[in-house]
Amino acid sequence: MGKILIERTKKGFPCLWEAGGGFANTGEATIIANKDGQPKKPLYVRRRGHLANSEHALIPVAVGDYVISANHHRDDFEIFVYRITKISKEEASIEKIAEFSNGEWDNLPQFLEDAVETAMYKATCYHCREPHFIAE
Repeated sequence: MGKILIERTKKGFPCLWEAGGGFANTGEATIIANKDGQPKKPLYVRRRGHLANSEHALIPVAVGDYVISANHHRDDFEIFVYRITKISKEEASIEKIAEFSNGEWDNLPQFLEDAVETAMYKATCYHCREPHFIAE
């Protein structure tokens, strides 16, 4: 079990940012998926200001949603898949569901494969300036 900081909208909805992008040899990405592994509709998509490898889409989150965190150095990836178990005022409690390290998965649920592939793509997207895993 761990905790991550969340943001609250003016109306009090808990949210996380889809964020990240790649540099020449490194990169990282955060992707949010619903309980079925599908993209969620963002409340806000940033279109102005500094966008490269930054926060791109504000996604509302709920208990049961998944957070995929990917980072790489020269395409050697480390990926963690977390499920949100509880949401409080300023943070969300998460539990690790799967991990990719040393070239292999421990136990990735199949329904999350698209979200994980998108996280890997976003982490290698050079100076990424837009969201990759959102519902329109």
